[in-house]
Amino acid sequence: MDTAFVQFEEVHKSFGSKKVLQGITFDIRRGETMVVLGGSGSGKSVLLRHIIGLHRPDRGRVLVEGEDIVAYDEDELVPVRKKIGMLFQGGALFDSMNVADNVGYGLREHTNLSEGEILEAVRQKLALVELSGVEHLMPSELSGGMRKRVALARSIAMEPRGILYDEPTTGLDPVTAGTINDLIRSMQERLQVTSVVVTHDIHSALYVGDRIAFLFEGRMLFVGTVDEAKRSSEPALRQFLSGRIHHGA
Repeated sequence: MDTAFVQFEEVHKSFGSKKVLQGITFDIRRGETMVVLGGSGSGKSVLLRHIIGLHRPDRGRVLVEGEDIVAYDEDELVPVRKKIGMLFQGGALFDSMNVADNVGYGLREHTNLSEGEILEAVRQKLALVELSGVEHLMPSELSGGMRKRVALARSIAMEPRGILYDEPTTGLDPVTAGTINDLIRSMQERLQVTSVVVTHDIHSALYVGDRIAFLFEGRMLFVGTVDEAKRSSEPALRQFLSGRIHHGA
């Protein structure tokens, strides 16, 4: 399907006796922001990690731009991972490197750019996330919101076609969370990327999402637009959106 950036086909995943994903089938379209919504332990982050081969399904297929990546080894996954940036939940910055080295890490590892070209790319990406002039700072000198923005700059440094966000607003105050939500929207608009946002934050989901996929106890109960989600008669989704299900982290 030409319009699909990622396709899940009957994906099952268990860890020991715990069934985490139970027959997940849905598409993420090119250029959209797909929000995967669900409570604690629903399988959201596990689903996300399948897209870049950090987890592999027990059964089923995961296709990225039409390529089934399930059987790929680490070398074959490199080009897949180059076209998809990931913002991990805690930011996952290298504490021993300053901001410039963190953002430029992938460029040094995977490109033949000169040091000057890398530094210019770093400055451009930091400007995109509204963080100019912080190249020399260490992660320990940054606030939580700044760490998230540096991590976002690193995730877009390779100019990926997709960005994965794992709980991007968790642990942030409402104002900082709003800034991150605005950045998610602007990254999509300015870079024309496909975005996948895993969250339990309903406000964030309704603000950034073009479509919502609702994961409940390992099953995909709903996929549709934000407006369709608000009007849905699916009981678990209605309870979740109204705050009557514990959202968890």
